[in-house]
Amino acid sequence: MLDIKWIRDNPKALVEALVKRSWSADDAQSTVDDLIARDEARRAHLSELQVKQERRNAASKEIGNAMRSGDAALAEKLKAEVGEIKAFIQNGEARERELDKALNDALAVLPNVPLDDVPVGKDEHDNVVKRIVGEVPTRPNWVKEHFEIGEALGMMDFERAAKLSGSRFTVLKSQLARMERALGQFMLDLHTTEHGYVEVQPPLMVRDEVLFGTNQLPKFELDLFFTPHGDGRLGLIPTAEVPLTNLVREEITPHEKLPLRYTALTPCFRSEAGSAGRDTRGMLRQHQFYKVELVSITNQESSLAEHERMTQCAEEVLKRLGLPFRTVTLCTGDMGFGARKTYDIEVWLPGQNAYREISSCSVCGDFQARRMDARYKDKDGKGNRFVHTLNGSGTAVGRALIAVIENYQNEDGSVTIPEVLRPYMGGLAKIESK
Repeated sequence: MLDIKWIRDNPKALVEALVKRSWSADDAQSTVDDLIARDEARRAHLSELQVKQERRNAASKEIGNAMRSGDAALAEKLKAEVGEIKAFIQNGEARERELDKALNDALAVLPNVPLDDVPVGKDEHDNVVKRIVGEVPTRPNWVKEHFEIGEALGMMDFERAAKLSGSRFTVLKSQLARMERALGQFMLDLHTTEHGYVEVQPPLMVRDEVLFGTNQLPKFELDLFFTPHGDGRLGLIPTAEVPLTNLVREEITPHEKLPLRYTALTPCFRSEAGSAGRDTRGMLRQHQFYKVELVSITNQESSLAEHERMTQCAEEVLKRLGLPFRTVTLCTGDMGFGARKTYDIEVWLPGQNAYREISSCSVCGDFQARRMDARYKDKDGKGNRFVHTLNGSGTAVGRALIAVIENYQNEDGSVTIPEVLRPYMGGLAKIESK
């Protein structure tokens, strides 16, 4: 959530930021004008309340003076005035809550402001390649996509998954199921033993306010799954970013404890409401999938350096697996709602003859911290500041499985297991049809 004080002081900058995010200039300007008008109404109401409260306090003292001087008539008159003021204040406090909610609701659907070095563009075609790692080999004519290989091995079953749950689900069996588990364990071990992340097993269902904190609500409610709980509901996490980032919600973290680095391997659940017709074959876009998440909580001075570090941690997964990839800087029109800057890591899939996203690493500034009321104590201990939050995939396990299957496929339909995964596979070197 953006700071309304910053918006008041920098209305032109916000209009420009929204235009960079593909808003029309008219919509951006009217939105900013509306926000400032809402804040003006709120501030005017608060000022009036303060005046009334001051008058109530003064009148209460005057009642005492009138009583002591024996002026009963004046005392009664003042009591009547105080009664009217109390009623006004009571109603005024309810009105204050209404004005606060209206302003916060308007702020809650406003995207984050991109950093100055983010390329301006409309969509994925305007993203900028930052680096390419690994050479893309010449594509033999026998290369297949992951689902063709998995089905031929008898270890990937979409038909039975559809009978169980509908489309966008997969049943993995035998050595492919084990390799997916191996990939997740390998990633966790790498991030915890070499990259300094603390492993967490978080809840998979969270409250609405937690989803609000990491900006899934209210804007992306249709992308979520919910289950009834008591008189309300709980949301199934679309990513472990949600519970991991919210570990610091409504807390003040000592400066010396930062940065906090968390990782988790969890199932993730997404309705994919906006992706009808996209990637309907195979495992690329699922309602349920596993992902290793990376989350960092930093002070305000360290977040940009942490962003580079996090991205390199995610890249290291693909380097160890021997998978070709490229890292791109997302343009303003393709960047996520809560991000100030995002790097996407795209792994090479020979079956599709294309790079596809396998990780997205974002720095959010204090955007999420304001929604969570997450702060840290200054070095001097005199004040509290909002933390900066970062999140990234380290990486998507299902997509890593796809990439391994396609990049390590053999002409006879078998799949060679990368060296780094073999200890997790009981020493197995190749997956073959039985």
